Amino acid sequence: MSAKADSGESKLDSLKWIVVVLLVAVGVAGNSYYSDQSLLYRVLALLALALVAGFVALQTAKGKAFFDLFKEAKLEIRKVVWPTRQETLQTTAIVVVFVLLVGLLLWAIDSLLSWIVSGVIG
Repeated sequence: MSAKADSGESKLDSLKWIVVVLLVAVGVAGNSYYSDQSLLYRVLALLALALVAGFVALQTAKGKAFFDLFKEAKLEIRKVVWPTRQETLQTTAIVVVFVLLVGLLLWAIDSLLSWIVSGVIG
């Protein structure tokens, strides 16, 4: 019985995704067709279509899973321990010094190889 319920949901989900694609296509075509109209009106119409398409997409199984993932990611971001200003400055300074040292080393190797090749070629 659950397999029938799942397949019924997937058929309905497919229909919802078709509606979402059609809404996006209407937005793109409408924006092109009404290109002589005010940009403000076109942007407002596109935002309205995007909101409707997003609402329809969130009604699907994948849309709900995406929304749950988004909520979980938001919770995880709150758990992150961000570095202090001093730690950020120190890490940045280390990276800048290391990049400069590697740049100088590559310049020295390039100069040495160039000098050797010019000596061989004459």
